[in-house]
Amino acid sequence: MAVFKEISPNASAGAKLTNWFENRFPTAFDAYRVHMSEYYAPKNFNFWYIFGSLALLVLVLQIVTGIFLTMHYKPDAALAFGSVEYIMRDVPWGWLIRYMHSTGASAFFIVVYLHMFRGLLYGSYRKPRELVWIFGCAIFLALMAEAFMGYLLPWGQMSYWGAQVIVNLFSAIPFIGPDLALLIRGDYVVGDATLNRFFSFHVIAVPLVLLGLVVAHLLALHDVGSNNPDGIEIKGPNAPRDDKGHPLDGIPFHPYYTVHDILGVCLFLMAFTAVIFFAPEAGGYFLEYNNFIPADPLKTPLHIAPVWYFTPYYSMLRAITSEMVYVLIACVVLGAGFGVIKGRMPVIFKGIIAATAAVGILLMLNIDAKFWGVVIMGGAVVILFFLPWLDCSPVKSIRYRPSWHKYVYGVFVINFFMLAYLGVQPVSPLGERLSQIGTLFYFGFFLLMPWWSRLGEPKPVPDRVTFAAH
Repeated sequence: MAVFKEISPNASAGAKLTNWFENRFPTAFDAYRVHMSEYYAPKNFNFWYIFGSLALLVLVLQIVTGIFLTMHYKPDAALAFGSVEYIMRDVPWGWLIRYMHSTGASAFFIVVYLHMFRGLLYGSYRKPRELVWIFGCAIFLALMAEAFMGYLLPWGQMSYWGAQVIVNLFSAIPFIGPDLALLIRGDYVVGDATLNRFFSFHVIAVPLVLLGLVVAHLLALHDVGSNNPDGIEIKGPNAPRDDKGHPLDGIPFHPYYTVHDILGVCLFLMAFTAVIFFAPEAGGYFLEYNNFIPADPLKTPLHIAPVWYFTPYYSMLRAITSEMVYVLIACVVLGAGFGVIKGRMPVIFKGIIAATAAVGILLMLNIDAKFWGVVIMGGAVVILFFLPWLDCSPVKSIRYRPSWHKYVYGVFVINFFMLAYLGVQPVSPLGERLSQIGTLFYFGFFLLMPWWSRLGEPKPVPDRVTFAAH
């Protein structure tokens, strides 16, 4: 039986009420202490560390606005577009809720991309945080699924034809492709059955998975502790601690970083509301102009492109042509040859590598390039899961890596933006060639990381975090 904590009869009413709740719900108060007031985070966090809390804020915002939109939305192919127009024109403040939700989708991807890039810069995926990173990548996958399914719901021209193109990609999978595409659509074409399936997954199934992954991500993070810009473990076995066992290089998350995050939230909300009130379409990037036209199965838009946050991967998909397959075969041959010749492994493993490469080449020659485009598009996300084992640098943070590493990361960012831009443009010979080069660089960045991340002499890493009060 739980032991009740006593409180002075002269205590304030607020203290008595808090004591009453704590005696009857101690688990909640223990969770608050473990994850907030007694959770020690490194004292040298910078502005890059606000995007995790911003992602949590946008998740709550999307759930709340989604609930209100669901009250008026009709998941019916004949009524869906009209119900969205009803929300925009007749529901009190409906236009604001809809714009908050549509802008929130783009804001979610912006803060998540920045959050992941911060992890890339400071090595937040390295030991002992591999599982934190894997949960984060799983959140990213679930977020992409949630956004794609929600994109169909307005039932505009771009929603309809974008879903038509993406779902048809699954039919390129050998043997099971046509049946899988039929299962996803629920019909032979994108229609009412597809809309109902996507609505149920968007509103119920995927959000539940997303919330579970977010909880797992936070619990795993707080179990091993947060990383910092120096990549130094403040809770390691040799880290300095005070007489209470708290790390000397850490400070309680609350109130210090809650105030830090509130500043970030205020700045974010200023930009967020500015977009909502002055440019909710963002020039056609957040809400495409074709999506204000009802879906028409008989009229194909001149140019079909996904929303901006999918365009880097869509650009990689379009980059895989028949001639690009031969380039990929050459890459497989070179990679397998390098592994067999230079790798320090038993002969049997070298034989397995050679045999696997041979089978892969035969498959690439006999399967349509469209399928390999789908593989490349999916592989561009899946490869992120393996980042903790691809990075072999002796130091975590970019601060202490050789200076030229910053240029490699800079080119990677520029390349990603280039792929994103090309993904929204119509197909052209120059754009196709640039997409192919960008795709090769994207995968080369990760697949060659075990080699290039070890090159150069790292700078000396300090014993304790570097921090200047401000």
